[in-house]
This record gives sequence, C-alpha cells and structure tokens, in this order.
Amino acid sequence: MNRKHPHYKEAEVSCCVKYFLFGFNILFWLLGAAFLGIGLWAWAEKGVLVNLSSITDLGGFDPVWLFIVVGGVMFVLGFAGCIGALRENTSLLKFFSVFLGLIFFLELTAGILAFVFKDWIKDQLNFFINNNVKAYRDDIDLQNLIDFAQEYWSCCGAHGADDWNMNIYFNCTELNPSRERCGVPFSCCVKDPAEDVINTQCGYDVRLQLELDRQKYIYTKGCVGQFEKWLQDNLIIVAGIFVGVALLQIFGICLAQNLVSDVKAVKANW
Repeated sequence: MNRKHPHYKEAEVSCCVKYFLFGFNILFWLLGAAFLGIGLWAWAEKGVLVNLSSITDLGGFDPVWLFIVVGGVMFVLGFAGCIGALRENTSLLKFFSVFLGLIFFLELTAGILAFVFKDWIKDQLNFFINNNVKAYRDDIDLQNLIDFAQEYWSCCGAHGADDWNMNIYFNCTELNPSRERCGVPFSCCVKDPAEDVINTQCGYDVRLQLELDRQKYIYTKGCVGQFEKWLQDNLIIVAGIFVGVALLQIFGICLAQNLVSDVKAVKANW
C-alpha cells in the first residue's frame, strides 16, 4: 500500500523582491556617488579641500553643500539597500529601512511645521535671502544660484531692488568706489528678446532712478513674493512631487521589510 506524504512548501526568499530592491538601489547608489563626486570636485576647484577652514568663511549659503549632503545620504542609503538585498544581509536591510523611515518622518514633520509656522518660515526665508545678497560676490556658485533665481522668478532682492543696498558692491553710500554702486546684478534686468548676448552692465546706476522709471529696465518685485506666487500657481505639481517621493520611500521600506521577513523565515528552517 502506497502512502502519500504531504509536501510542505519551504520558506524561500522572493527573487522578485530581492532583485527589484537591488536594481532600484544600485541606481540610487550610483546617482548618489555622482552627486557626491560633483560636490567634491566643486570644492576642489574652489580650494576648499586644501583649506577646510574656508567652508565657514562664506557669509551666505554654498550650493555645493546640497550636492555633498544629498549625495552622501543617497550614497549611504543606496549602498545599504544594494548590498543588503544582494547578500540578504538583514542588518543592512534594517539600517536601510530605518534610515529611510527617519528621513520620511523628518520630511513629514518639516511639512507640518512649515504649514503651522508659515509666518516664521517666511521670516527665515527673508533672513536667508538677505544673507545671500550680502555674500553675492563671495562665491561663484552662490552668485550663479541667485542669478538663476532672479531670472527664473523675474524678481530682484528679497522684497525689491533696494535690498541690494546690503551688498558692499551695490550699496549707494558715497564712500563706495565700486562701479556697480547704486546698481543691481544683470539677472535683475528685464530681458530684451532682440539681444543675443547678455548685457552684464544693464543694472548699472539703475537705482538712482525713480521707482516708475526702474520698471522699464529691471524687475521690481521681490523674490519672496514671487516664490510664494509660484508655489500657489504650481501647488498641484509641487504636492504631486512630494507625494511621489513619499510613496517611493514607503515602497522601499516595505520591500526591505518584506525581504528581511523572507530571510528570517529561511534561516528559521535551517
């Protein structure tokens, strides 16, 4: 008499989850390495890596910090997720999911605080922009960032063109020997579509004119107000980006935790 023995399906690691998490994180890892490399290269070009004390010399914001910090976080997360998935290492996978969860929590907290304390955030934004206006000529990356913002949002200064009085090169004091005295950067100028070459001297002496006359040559609205208007006009797109990033983070955490559970189940059967 032949007796049939029941067959139980043994626990196994899902190859789909494992290699999907590996592929996702290797792209994340390489992108983080690229960001980090660009940031370090920019610092090397500016001599920061030779003299690390110069990091604190800049009165305003150094945009290279964005590449360094974002690239570093992406590199560490990508490495943990990539190697953790490939080697089925539960410690790295747990580190990946906890770190990603912490970032998600910080983003959520920042969003709530920004909504609740929006007036305070606005004051801090004013303070941030004014500090960077003062340091405009101190760093080429900061200068390019301010020029881009003023051109993109068609604005000048935090609240208006007179904010450039805070910069030692553009202030209107009689003791200022700069040729840019009582002027504004070229990025404040209203662009002439017929011009093929940017006129970098278009803002010279423009603040010596009356307010109505200035409007013919430069943007008179502040960047804080223009940025708020841009956020309101693009609220759906901005919200969609934040929701998309949040969903990716949650998805990554779920995949990592699923893989950890599979690995533990397999080890439990040994």
